[in-house]
Amino acid sequence: MALKIRLARGGAKKRPFYRIVVADVRAPRDGRFIERLGTYDPLLPKDNENRVTLNAERIQHWMDNGAKPTDRVARFLDAAGLLKREARNNPNKAKLGKKAQERLDEKRQAEEDAAAAAKEAAEAAAAAAAAPAEEAPAEEAATEETAAE
Repeated sequence: MALKIRLARGGAKKRPFYRIVVADVRAPRDGRFIERLGTYDPLLPKDNENRVTLNAERIQHWMDNGAKPTDRVARFLDAAGLLKREARNNPNKAKLGKKAQERLDEKRQAEEDAAAAAKEAAEAAAAAAAAPAEEAPAEEAATEETAAE
């Protein structure tokens, strides 16, 4: 028999309250379960200690006997230090679409062109500043020669 540690919904309409239970995978979500292992109240603030309550000893017992937690319950167990949850990895989902990739490439090209133009302008300004300094001694020598004559 395959077992899951999962949430079973309770509470009134628009006022959810969940029990963390171990149940057969074939049982309905809010139906028959084997044992109640804790609670989850999403209406409480995230820093409230009563938001998630877990019976760690029984959860460990059921996990040792082959029960697999659902993704949401695995998050709770990871926060409580009972389970090390591996990060979900879907690198294709993070890739940009064709149009967005084209826009990004155009933006990068424009930034590179602007940087190159700024670099050329800075080099030209530096060359222009250096050129009069070199010509100044030559002009002084020319004025001294004319003054001597």
